[in-house]
Amino acid sequence: MQNCIRTLPLNILRDLNNPELINVQTPGGFAEIVGGNKGILIFNKNGTEFVAFDKLCPANDCNQPMIFENRILKCSCDNSRYSVDFGGAPQTNGFECPAIEYRVVKNGTTLQISSFN
Repeated sequence: MQNCIRTLPLNILRDLNNPELINVQTPGGFAEIVGGNKGILIFNKNGTEFVAFDKLCPANDCNQPMIFENRILKCSCDNSRYSVDFGGAPQTNGFECPAIEYRVVKNGTTLQISSFN
């Protein structure tokens, strides 16, 4: 895990009423915004909990951002998969590094997305 990519300092505020986040307002909904290394996925886990992940492939072996489908982030270059329900944990044998997760704090209709460090 020592060779895993660390998060960059990040602090983004987004209003849930913004049209780009309309899908994030419902449980299971998601949106993709500009930021981080390859863009950021925001996912509404259950209506009150939100998670955010960088779309950079954890192995850093791909120029394409990861694709989100069925609660899984997928890296198209090495076919590795990462669960948004389990902190970005790899779901593919042989992969140790998780997807880069950001902290999400909801305050009213505002989401603050920031690095954990």
